[in-house]
Amino acid sequence: MTSLKLALVALLAPVALAAQATPPYRGFTPGISYRAFIERARALADSDVVRCQTSPRTAQIMECGVVIRDPGDRARFYLSAHFVEGNADVVALYDSAGFGDARGVALVNRTKQGLTRVFGRPRPIGKSGWEWRYGRKVVRFSWRGRGTARWVSVTLIDRDVMDRIGRYVKTAARRKP
Repeated sequence: MTSLKLALVALLAPVALAAQATPPYRGFTPGISYRAFIERARALADSDVVRCQTSPRTAQIMECGVVIRDPGDRARFYLSAHFVEGNADVVALYDSAGFGDARGVALVNRTKQGLTRVFGRPRPIGKSGWEWRYGRKVVRFSWRGRGTARWVSVTLIDRDVMDRIGRYVKTAARRKP
């Protein structure tokens, strides 16, 4: 009986891991490597240079950002990522539209449709947010508006990578003499 249980666990483990994998959004995933992020961002860059800044305290923490254009719908948006030890703990895509017209509402609706196609049915968070969870990886969508103007963000979060930042940040208690 024990060998049967072990065989079932060995058989089902890859299925469970695959179920936790986050589908890519516009080519980006939570935890993406710095190299893969830069390669994808450069391919989508809208005549802009990917700009990165290393933390003044350690080279193991870095932030990057660039304006990109999606090849599918030609949408232009700002892409940023925060890296810890060469992997992204947060990748964020920001867009805005619709100052004085219906483009803002269309932006929110188009983003909702695209995200639902990629990730499936969302879990609502608050009045203007959705979330999808894949183990310790999370995808969040939020939107804000005023009149017909809308701002949207899609954030890809890898909590395992995020937990590594503690190695490089001094806590308040450790800083006090």
